Amino acid sequence: MDLHNIRQDYSRQSLSEDDCAAEPLAQFKQWLAEAMTAQVHEPTAMNVATVDEALRPNARIVLLKEVNDEGFVFFSNYHSRKGRALALHPQAALTFFWPELERQVRVEGAVKKLPEADSDAYFASRPYSSRIGAWASEQSAVIGSKSELVAKAALIGAKHPLNVPRPPHWGGYVVVPELVEFWQGRPSRLHDRIQYRLQDGVWIKERLSP
Repeated sequence: MDLHNIRQDYSRQSLSEDDCAAEPLAQFKQWLAEAMTAQVHEPTAMNVATVDEALRPNARIVLLKEVNDEGFVFFSNYHSRKGRALALHPQAALTFFWPELERQVRVEGAVKKLPEADSDAYFASRPYSSRIGAWASEQSAVIGSKSELVAKAALIGAKHPLNVPRPPHWGGYVVVPELVEFWQGRPSRLHDRIQYRLQDGVWIKERLSP
């Protein structure tokens, strides 16, 4: 398999400093809305990178569930690999990639847990089967077989036939951005990269070399 000649020239749109909103969350909301309008596949999918106890990076795809005044919200098992990593090193990097629009967004920032009331509210809005799954899965732990997981889910369903409370080990995180980069693919690999950098509480907008 020869990968050397797999390449694509990007030319759909350009991006300038003047095109971008004054603050990155407003710009992100605009781009996300455009991705959803364009029916990009999984527009809220984001790569979440963390650092574990041995300072080894690890990453996975998670779904963005909210963009609020603080930042980017997602939910997880606090005992999972990413949960343990965030407990030790509460920093994360996010990457969104929308190939249909030839765009990506990179985010770096501090991470904190959502208030319990917010996690309760979101958990209650999830489908019944997803709430059962949150109890049944000891996320990232080794299990003997799939049948063990299915059996555990059945027991939890029998215990909670109507209302499933939120597990205490499951809830939300918010990534509070300190740096956000908007990348727009351009011809000849001369891509447009506009970075927002937080300095003394003020967002500095600057162009990066591709």
